[in-house]
Amino acid sequence: MTRHVVVGVDGSLNAVRALDWASAEAARRDAELRVVYAVSDRDEAGPVLASAAARVRERHPALSVVTEAAAGGAARALVRESEGADLTVVGTRGLGGVTGLLAGSVSLRLAAHVHGPLLVVRGDHPCDDERSVLLGLEDDSDADAASYAFCEAERRGVRLRVLHSTHRHITPELPSLLPATSSGQRRRAQSDLAEEAVPSFDVAKLREEHPQVGVDTRTVRRGPAQALLDATHESAVVVIGAHRRTSRPGPQLGPVAHTLLHRSHCPVVMVPATG
Repeated sequence: MTRHVVVGVDGSLNAVRALDWASAEAARRDAELRVVYAVSDRDEAGPVLASAAARVRERHPALSVVTEAAAGGAARALVRESEGADLTVVGTRGLGGVTGLLAGSVSLRLAAHVHGPLLVVRGDHPCDDERSVLLGLEDDSDADAASYAFCEAERRGVRLRVLHSTHRHITPELPSLLPATSSGQRRRAQSDLAEEAVPSFDVAKLREEHPQVGVDTRTVRRGPAQALLDATHESAVVVIGAHRRTSRPGPQLGPVAHTLLHRSHCPVVMVPATG
């Protein structure tokens, strides 16, 4: 199967930004770009798709571009097209259903069901920005997200910042007369050492596989959503694992994904978490 990147368009300005990001990502991967417009009447899609293809070919003359008018709902169409794709890309506030308002059900439904990595274009800096790639790690299920982040940093030729957030309840205890000698203090010190080692441990193998990628790791003792949100100010893109919770009426996203989808200062890549 041909390697390809999928992007949803609808003629809106934010969809154009998503198209620009998708075409740049496809060019980095030497992959085909598939431009999808979901409409009830396929005859209406012609002008929008033609304009999108012309824009891509002007910016990336060597890039292979395929356009498709998809019948039915936007989220369903993009979920279907995402199967086998290297990446699926959408904007944030399109006029139609494909990019959709992140506060609405379409984009959240897409994020909860899409196959493979999903890039949601947020912020206003260009795709070729030289800022670092940001990776948010929670646990071992984020292995695919970590791998994606290393590859993205390598493709861009930038550093990778790994942020591991710990946020746990500490039970108060009476202080010891001697420093760090109470059982609680010893447990805290041991836990602190283990926590500080988590990012280095998680990315050790990937460091060996991508020796050309410079990596900065950091552990913060605060909620992961806010810690990552603050770090997106200085990032080209943030990569997280999509921790999907199965419940009625279907899979739900975790609080970190919700926060970044609504408030991130840079584009967000969500990679389905394993396990």
